[in-house]
Amino acid sequence: MTTTRRGFLGLTAAAIAAAPLKAQAAAPKYLYHGRYGDGVGIASYDATGKITSTGALRGVGDPSFIIRSGNFLYAVNEQETGAVSAIAIDAPGKLRLLNRQPNKGSGPCHLAVANGYLLSANYGSGDVAVHKLKVDGGVGTQTDLVKHAGDGPHAHQIVVAGNYILAVDLGTDSVYTYTLTSGKLALKHQLTLPAGAGPRHLAFHPSGKFAYVANELNSTITVCSFADGKLTALNTQSTVPPGSPTNYPGEVIVSPDGRYVYLTNRGHNSIAVFATSATGEALTLKATPNAGGVWPRHCIIDPTGSLLFVSNQNSGNIVTFAVDLASGNLTQKSSFSTPTPVCVNV
Repeated sequence: MTTTRRGFLGLTAAAIAAAPLKAQAAAPKYLYHGRYGDGVGIASYDATGKITSTGALRGVGDPSFIIRSGNFLYAVNEQETGAVSAIAIDAPGKLRLLNRQPNKGSGPCHLAVANGYLLSANYGSGDVAVHKLKVDGGVGTQTDLVKHAGDGPHAHQIVVAGNYILAVDLGTDSVYTYTLTSGKLALKHQLTLPAGAGPRHLAFHPSGKFAYVANELNSTITVCSFADGKLTALNTQSTVPPGSPTNYPGEVIVSPDGRYVYLTNRGHNSIAVFATSATGEALTLKATPNAGGVWPRHCIIDPTGSLLFVSNQNSGNIVTFAVDLASGNLTQKSSFSTPTPVCVNV
């Protein structure tokens, strides 16, 4: 058969039309990482988890924690005079600063979005701030500021659980449950853990019936039941093996299927891997693989569930682990160097 130039171009066009299927499969994904200093880091990663820097959004001071809500990122500005910043994701890996608003607290360190409001936890001043979000995604008027009562409050995390807002406070050894109505917080319940536990972060089982609280100061994890806004402590265990050095748990997350819990151990420099019981009310420590760096602060699982990223603050690297979906085991795949990474979001 003789192929004319027109026929050749037709074949070429057909080949090009078929190509996007492969191109889409190989297209890079993007992650955004928070740090101390100026700017939100921007990077791409491939199917193996290898991370490549693609730049940074400058003009965002000390964005030590960032969250994603649709096509927007929200960052704390962890400074003495605290603030929160809104960032638009114009395209994958393309960020634009929308605005920054003071939150009337000190040392904001965590964020959550609920019902059109941005909530921020202020570690230094021990309070929770609420801002209305604008239609364009920017941060609007502050509607509330609630200070935790007690000796030396240090609000450390905000979690949305259905119709409730939970605030974890390391200083008062408590987890507060609030309702949010018209931008105002109302206290519903307070779980008080043993003195000196230092609850830092918590994560929920997919059923919503159990939560796992990482206690920073006594290196434990507490399983709690959760019903009608009330947390009840059930059992507590260590996050590291006996004989380990002084350790401070950082982040705690749950696998999408609820079968495994992962917790960063700062000091032991490991990732604690816990298996959950069938319904989630108990944990069994399976392994504590090395974090691939020093002072693992934050971790997150990517949308596929097959990659886990760990930000090692003091060694300046973000490490990628492959997650065995059947066993929950972690295998280190790559390491990406960047100054003081304290948070990563995908």
